[in-house]
Amino acid sequence: MWAFSRSTRGPDSAGVALYRAPASEDLLRFSLRSAHAGFDWERLGEHLRSATGVSAEVTTKGNVAIVETAAPPARVIAELRPHEPEVALIGYGRALEIYKDVGSPATICGRYGIAVATGYQAVGHTRMATESAVSTAHSHPFTPAADLCLVHNGTFSNHATQRRRLQDLGVSFDTDNDSEVAARYVGQRLADGDDVRDALLMVLKEFDGFFTLLVTTRDEFAVVRDPFACKPLVVAESSRYVAVASEYHALATLPDIGSARVFEPMPEEVHAWSR
Repeated sequence: MWAFSRSTRGPDSAGVALYRAPASEDLLRFSLRSAHAGFDWERLGEHLRSATGVSAEVTTKGNVAIVETAAPPARVIAELRPHEPEVALIGYGRALEIYKDVGSPATICGRYGIAVATGYQAVGHTRMATESAVSTAHSHPFTPAADLCLVHNGTFSNHATQRRRLQDLGVSFDTDNDSEVAARYVGQRLADGDDVRDALLMVLKEFDGFFTLLVTTRDEFAVVRDPFACKPLVVAESSRYVAVASEYHALATLPDIGSARVFEPMPEEVHAWSR
């Protein structure tokens, strides 16, 4: 099962989420990014091992390092912020790896070796900024919780109101991006016991605007369009895969696409798939 969205918009920023074979139950993979290509990731790994008392295995690709450790997320964040302020946590989970940066999709995929990457699920997004700055922090995917990511096409007209409501619940934000508000909202709904389908139905109820959303977890992904279906979405289902994209041409070269069921979801329909 995999999901992928691509576009010829840009060059702005782009990102990829890869779901690979999960780490053992006591380990998490933390996707960390530095703005400096020469950052000393081994030194950071040594610091985490010393500070947390557990192992921290570091694998690097470009400006991103994947750190596999048994240290809990709160402890990793607590060590990063005062000691490594230039390092950003861009995602974490047992299966999830995140690679995102400023630039065109082709440049970023080349930088991080995406063409030869493997996994059972993937999400790709290229951004054309409309509501906030062009930066890696503002690029998609957004990852509000372990193995959870969200990508968004469109705009929310009431994102400031939803942000304040979430802040009143103790939710913190990294950017002023309206897409992050939706991601944090979905993360909060899942933490409160909703499944992905119910969380997206609540997005339809609580958020105003024109949007298409794709949400992935370790074992499933789901999509939804706003009440007017203003933003495009195409789905291809076959016996081998499920793929979604903003544009038909992104699906045209998939294996056995001629025998796949290809359709555009209707407004307010939540479509969800699981492993």
